[in-house]
Amino acid sequence: MKHDFARRLRREQTDVERKLWLALRARRFHRAKFRRQQPIGAYIVDFVSFEAGLVVELDGDQHGSEDGLAYDAKRTQALERDGFRVLRFPNHEVNQNFDGVLEAIARALGIG
Repeated sequence: MKHDFARRLRREQTDVERKLWLALRARRFHRAKFRRQQPIGAYIVDFVSFEAGLVVELDGDQHGSEDGLAYDAKRTQALERDGFRVLRFPNHEVNQNFDGVLEAIARALGIG
């Protein structure tokens, strides 16, 4: 069931997700392998590099509410307990500072 939902999320990705995915896919980004809309435990993460233990989450407006922030904190804690480093970027940052987002991901991969 979760895998079917993840598949649907991949088909219906947002413009911001699509933009970042084009930079990360097929080992184009510093030869790191990323997957998108990947189930991990109870959650489906936007992007993950299992090799690097890195999760990248893109946050739309719904994440700014009190409930959204609490849910995101719970997700981040669970993923960190599973050994992942979690980077979160608001959608507007991806749109307005794409190079900065890519630099932050590169630093998290130990590059640059």
